[in-house]
Amino acid sequence: MHLRFICCLLLGLPCINSLAAADDDDTAKLTSKVQSVNGLAVIKLDGEAQRQTGLAVTVLKPARHHSEFLAYGKAISIQPLMDLHHRYLAALTERNRAAAKFKQAEQAIQRQQDLYQHGVTAKRNLQDQQAQWQTDKALLDATQYQNQAIIDETLLSWGKTLSDWALTPRAEKLTAFLAGEQTLLQVTVPSHHKPIENLHTIAVNVSGERSTAQTAEFISTAPQTDSSNQGISYFFQTSGKTIKTGMSVSAWLPEQGQQHDGVIIPASAVCWAADQAYVYLKTDEGTFSRRAISQYTATANGYFLSGILKPGDTIVTTGAQMLLSEELRRQIPSEDND
Repeated sequence: MHLRFICCLLLGLPCINSLAAADDDDTAKLTSKVQSVNGLAVIKLDGEAQRQTGLAVTVLKPARHHSEFLAYGKAISIQPLMDLHHRYLAALTERNRAAAKFKQAEQAIQRQQDLYQHGVTAKRNLQDQQAQWQTDKALLDATQYQNQAIIDETLLSWGKTLSDWALTPRAEKLTAFLAGEQTLLQVTVPSHHKPIENLHTIAVNVSGERSTAQTAEFISTAPQTDSSNQGISYFFQTSGKTIKTGMSVSAWLPEQGQQHDGVIIPASAVCWAADQAYVYLKTDEGTFSRRAISQYTATANGYFLSGILKPGDTIVTTGAQMLLSEELRRQIPSEDND
């Protein structure tokens, strides 16, 4: 038993399970057999053993995956955008007020002109009304200039899409950000990458782990870049509750035109030994063969593989580590043979 314990440590296997199996060889629940077929180790497990251990399998489906590159960004506050929204509303109110006053001045000068032409009022009254008309016209022009200045400032800082969202009376599309349901992100693509085209969604994560990344939706290109990074910046929105304003994020963006066909395997299907990842392929009823996997890409749904496995293959999704332990345990010499 001690030899098995040492071997398990060297192989990086769970020692408790192996020792338990070693102590209970005569009453082991697993009825398994390890063989070598075409140079590959194959483990055979009868149906009862599969049921007892809760072994589960799945048939792989075809998947398409874009090559990705890593970029960085941060969750930014929409407070400056909301300030522009409020300034826009105030300017809009002033403009409406000035427009109403100017309309009254136009009506008043028309009456004065009619009265003057009929000799009912003095020329001076007409001139006074013309002066008032010019004053009200200048005020209306000033509010229009102020309104345009706010629009230009918003466009220069936030781009057209976010400007359209903010410069409306109710700004309904910003409500989700105010309620904490959405977070605004600014992601900067490194300068050596080409500008992104036809971008819809990306994956983002605050801890830099691709496998637990969440989706962010493209909003628009940012007119200004992040001063801490060189490259083109983009605005995104995400509904993830774990990303808060001020946090830095890692972002995975698709490489343009680089698309691969393959399969996605669940994370639960992967087992490990000596820093090598494996999956178990069901090759026949009750027969499982271990396959080493490499050059896999972490995704939100598991790992993308191309070339190693193919659509239609059946792999173990629950119990892979148990199969690995059982296979390697059977390869360890018995103490009786020491």
